[in-house]
Amino acid sequence: MSIGMKRGTVYLEPHQSEWEKSAEEMIQTLQNILDNIATDIQHIGSTSIKNISAKPIIDIAVAVSDFGDILSKRDELERNGIIYRFEESPKQLLFVMGDFEKDTRSHHIHVVLYDSDEWNNYINLRDYLNFNIKAAKEYEEVKLRLAEQYPYDRIAYTHGKQEVIDKLLAEARVWKSKQFPL
Repeated sequence: MSIGMKRGTVYLEPHQSEWEKSAEEMIQTLQNILDNIATDIQHIGSTSIKNISAKPIIDIAVAVSDFGDILSKRDELERNGIIYRFEESPKQLLFVMGDFEKDTRSHHIHVVLYDSDEWNNYINLRDYLNFNIKAAKEYEEVKLRLAEQYPYDRIAYTHGKQEVIDKLLAEARVWKSKQFPL
């Protein structure tokens, strides 16, 4: 078991504490580089959900108030092996880490605006799936089926998860509203 996988491939591994340690180290690195540019930095994605299998790629969400601020740190991020890949959408930037000679990725850093839908979805889904083991296992079942069906097609794997993610996000919003009523 390790961290990282060849780009485009899909396989899942049981949860491992190494993922949490790697996420903590990456968060500290990002905090040191970004200082007050980052409003918050969190471990997200399936590796942050304790009871399910995941692709061994660490996902980190970085909340900022302005994308230009983080892009101004691009050279320093790259000196630390954190490479800007592209704008995932007008609402999100993607940075990656890995062994680029071997075409592997170990970390995906998703930069979003603080308190945006993207930020809240990342945090709410993680928290909900760590709270609700039944929902987490439902998500895991879909992921396992899709990983078996699409071991060399990450795009199809990702698209295949969207329906269950949308369902779980809706559940997470209801759960969150009960945890923190207005």
